Amino acid sequence: MSANFVAREIGYNMDSGWMQGDNATNACFSPLATYEERFSAMLDDVCELGFKAIDLWTGHLNWTWATPAHVEIAKRQLTEHGLRAVSYAGWFGATEQEVEAACLVARALEIPVLGGLTPLLETDRPALVSILRKHGLVLGYENHPETSIDEIAGKLGQGDEEVIGIALDTGWLATRGIDVMEGLKAFLPRLKHVHLKDVEAKPKEPTGYEFKDMGHGTCVHGMGVVPIRECVHYLITNNYRGEMSIEHEPEDFDP
Repeated sequence: MSANFVAREIGYNMDSGWMQGDNATNACFSPLATYEERFSAMLDDVCELGFKAIDLWTGHLNWTWATPAHVEIAKRQLTEHGLRAVSYAGWFGATEQEVEAACLVARALEIPVLGGLTPLLETDRPALVSILRKHGLVLGYENHPETSIDEIAGKLGQGDEEVIGIALDTGWLATRGIDVMEGLKAFLPRLKHVHLKDVEAKPKEPTGYEFKDMGHGTCVHGMGVVPIRECVHYLITNNYRGEMSIEHEPEDFDP
């Protein structure tokens, strides 16, 4: 998941919250003149880690600023690096026009899943469904603030299962006090993508980092409170054949 590099452009010291890193990344990647060099360098690191596929974060190709030239560069560099983009992750806007713009980027890169957030899911579900069907895409809603399985299910709603499901984030389940395995079992039929994330327990003393202090400091898989091995075993043995992104977005070091 390229969002793992959220703090990269600020020297891995994201002490003012997520948007500090988000804004810095967008500012770094939006200029067309330097886009190919910077996007290629980011993909170099992904390849050096041994990955063959990527969950592309909007910070590295944002529908709000991506021109056809940006998209062509990204498409070419993904091909040259031998990487498939399997999900487009992030914020997809609040209006029909904005979601449509995000869909156009995903479709141009042959990405099948939007894994993230849009309030259009609640404000105008029929319009969202129509846009997704038009472009042959699916939305995996990413759980973030919800504190119960029922609350997440309420966001997903009923029907339209072929285009609306969940990009389940295991780390946010744990941070919000939801049993991770129960969450996987509850949403197995609606899984469009999985953000496989481990998090540390909430520290006893404040650290000055937003996510760490709320019990969402990401860590190496198996070192936190999420039963990562059990999650993967459950998914595989219960015939989940979608993608799983390795998500690890530390605020204060290079993952």
